Amino acid sequence: MPTFAQALDLIDDPARIAEYRRLHERIWPEVAAGLRELGLSNMRIWISGTRLFMTYDAPEGFDPARDYQAYAAKPRVQEWDALMRTFQRRVPAAREGEWWSAMECAFDLDAQP
Repeated sequence: MPTFAQALDLIDDPARIAEYRRLHERIWPEVAAGLRELGLSNMRIWISGTRLFMTYDAPEGFDPARDYQAYAAKPRVQEWDALMRTFQRRVPAAREGEWWSAMECAFDLDAQP
């Protein structure tokens, strides 16, 4: 099961960051269900200042650019995404058309002898 990592920034406003964190204490049930329907597991979002770092495990062959489309087409997910984007901004390294910026693994302890 591959693990994916992505980065995104929050708008630098302590009140907005607090609200973002509050909303993630219990995300909307339809959003959680949609992510699980994709086969995602162990999804976690870490925060340091304004930087968000998300990791998740996905089924073999999962392609975020392709497989998120059915999830993203759901009306409640679109509503959640629109709300979240009011808190967020792309990281400087984001590619054209990319919101959450894909990250490459630079070190894996399990791959070490």
